[in-house]
Amino acid sequence: MSGTVLFDSEGHKVFLFEELTPASAVQANQFVIIHGEEAMLLDPGGHKVQSKLFADISVLIPPKQIRYIFLSHQDPDIVASINYWLMTTDATALISKLWIRFLPHFGLDSKLEGRVMPIDDGGTRITLGGDCELKVIPAHFMHSPGNFQIYDPVSKILFSGDLGASLGQDYIFVEDFDAHVKYMEPFHRRYMASGKVLKLWANMVRQLDIETIAPQHGAVFKGKDMVSRFIDWVESLECGVDLLTEKDYTLP
Repeated sequence: MSGTVLFDSEGHKVFLFEELTPASAVQANQFVIIHGEEAMLLDPGGHKVQSKLFADISVLIPPKQIRYIFLSHQDPDIVASINYWLMTTDATALISKLWIRFLPHFGLDSKLEGRVMPIDDGGTRITLGGDCELKVIPAHFMHSPGNFQIYDPVSKILFSGDLGASLGQDYIFVEDFDAHVKYMEPFHRRYMASGKVLKLWANMVRQLDIETIAPQHGAVFKGKDMVSRFIDWVESLECGVDLLTEKDYTLP
């Protein structure tokens, strides 16, 4: 199994899979939360990783015990394999209500569409394994218009999707935040919609007890000090429409 353990206590485990993506594609992380006899698979990825991920998960838990498949937004590195996962498990998939009708374009069989649950803009709560209540929290325009994150109160991990993404580093956990910024900044300045939404997000997540922030690309922020550094950095970042000028809208 190629997974990295992010959390392991009696009855509750979290795994990261970060080496399955082929070199020609953007690196993407997949996560599995196991609580009791049920699991949630987060952002399962595309066709190139589905069989390898299925084999690795099978070492941890029978895939038929995957209760939920969480899709943070609509990008192909997240949802392209959704038909495969719904065919090989009995899971319910969750995605923003904005993207439900886009999933058939990724090959979702019409017979499986009833197992996709739309998430309203305000988010929701999902019970895993009988007594673990996961929070599905809004993360709109970071970068998708319909975007969500998962907070696991047992491991105290926030699965942040594209927020916190880094590209090009060769480590799994961030040890030096200042040195790590160069791997995050270009992506965030281009892909995040505006500083306004980042400030709103920072204000919201400071209400949570977070030990780890785990993005869908790149390295993981582990420990309260590192989590705080990241939230402070995000809160003050100018990005997206903040940076646009008339020069960006000129005819070629």
